Amino acid sequence: MQKQSENTAIMIWIVALVATLGSLYFSEIRQFDPCLLCWYQRIFMYPLVIIMIIGIVGKDRHVFQYSMILSGIGLAISIYHYTIQKIAFMQDNALSCGEVSCVAQYINWGGFITIPFLAGLAFAIIITLSILGNRKIKQSH
Repeated sequence: MQKQSENTAIMIWIVALVATLGSLYFSEIRQFDPCLLCWYQRIFMYPLVIIMIIGIVGKDRHVFQYSMILSGIGLAISIYHYTIQKIAFMQDNALSCGEVSCVAQYINWGGFITIPFLAGLAFAIIITLSILGNRKIKQSH
């Protein structure tokens, strides 16, 4: 892996780490119980921290493909979660989410920034960086 690609992988790792620590802050410090969809988003975010470190240390040029796949699935879940929080029609038709309602909004900064929005933003940044990193890898071969 070339230095540019490695730097891109490090940026992805930082975004995944910040998102992971942010979700742990909300649940462990602020005591916000995660709903089922929040757990699913965590399932796709948390491994990225480990996968990216392994990819960076091991100089694995496929690490961007792994991060694209996990982030793509995570982004889809985040988008769905955000829409059921913000669109009345979607709220009425939302699936049952368990003990904690998936339409609950623990935070609502500026009237639109919720926890699924933040997760979706992190996934979107990771996807963008993964595409750029993958292009750099392909150009070097």
